[in-house]
Amino acid sequence: MKQSAEVQGSRYDVAKWALVVILVVLAVAGNAYFADQALLYRVLGVVALGVAAAAVALTTTKGRALAELARGSRKEIRRVVWPTRPETIQTTAIVLVAVLLVGIMLWLIDTLLGWIMSGIIG
Repeated sequence: MKQSAEVQGSRYDVAKWALVVILVVLAVAGNAYFADQALLYRVLGVVALGVAAAAVALTTTKGRALAELARGSRKEIRRVVWPTRPETIQTTAIVLVAVLLVGIMLWLIDTLLGWIMSGIIG
């Protein structure tokens, strides 16, 4: 028998995701319903419901996997050797010159083809 590679969630994950959807819908509907209220209060309400939805989502199996992925990504970013300022400036200059040259080449080709087509069409 084959084993499923998919991670099995807890039996409450569906209910948690339903709660997340309800919280997001409440945030959107509440923002529209209270449109006559001050923007600050509506933003605070949407942020509070968004934080609550995120907190509930992170308690699910997929949410915990996402948090673990974020922790692993953060560790990897710390290991990256970032280029120095001179290297960055040099690479940017090379890219700009290459883009300029290709742009000029394409302009010349377009102009040449335009002259050819106008000569053919008359």
